Amino acid sequence: MKPIMQLLHFGYHQAMSCLFPVAIFGTLALSSVVEVPFFYRYDAILLILLAVQFLMYRSGLETRDELKVIGVFHGIGLLLEIYKVKMGSWSYPEPGYTKLLGVPLYSGFMYASVASFMCQIWRRLRMELTGWPGLAAAGLLGGAIYLNFFTHHFIPDLRWGLTVLVLFVFWRTWIIFRVRSETYRMPLTAAFFIVGFFIWLAENIATFFNAWQYPDQHHAWKLVSFGKISSWFLLVIISVIIVAQLKHVKARRYIIDNENHYHL
Repeated sequence: MKPIMQLLHFGYHQAMSCLFPVAIFGTLALSSVVEVPFFYRYDAILLILLAVQFLMYRSGLETRDELKVIGVFHGIGLLLEIYKVKMGSWSYPEPGYTKLLGVPLYSGFMYASVASFMCQIWRRLRMELTGWPGLAAAGLLGGAIYLNFFTHHFIPDLRWGLTVLVLFVFWRTWIIFRVRSETYRMPLTAAFFIVGFFIWLAENIATFFNAWQYPDQHHAWKLVSFGKISSWFLLVIISVIIVAQLKHVKARRYIIDNENHYHL
């Protein structure tokens, strides 16, 4: 009975952590079959997602620091989207007032939803990392991964070499997480692959509802290439590095504040 209860609690926290991604895909699905009056579809999606973020923050489901991380990821994702659309990797064919260089502003939220999930699940499962390689190694690797998304259009794609580096840099890093009173752990690289796979599944749902289109999906929808899993695997690493650094800074700030209070 206890394993079932543990699994139910784990599933509950996973589901609650996915509220923003679910809101995104629900909005994409609904807006693909129901026409919103007075608004282009892309503009309506942006307004709805902004409202969802506001409600999550006001209700306490999201903290101010988590909102900041989501904002950072929205910017990172939007910059990447603008570049990828310019290079012809995919397109947003529908009209909209809130499009920047051919990219609807809501698109950044699809990247931010990954950060939202990471922040939520980190807090809900009281996660910690052991064997963290440090900001220098993790930051340089994260920067190289992000840069490769841009440079592989001009020089050879380095994703597989970067994947090997990920395994090397994070081979001693484990996630510690808690479900009720029980503590569990798993290798961080395994978590990268698991989350990357589920984002790939979500990407198939998003393209099915015309959130964007790859060149081979213009005439009819087809399954997104399995090779995209490696892209999401690498993107998840960037999100973990940013979120982990945020949590590390917050933990140090909490310790310092408590020490100062004690000395006072």
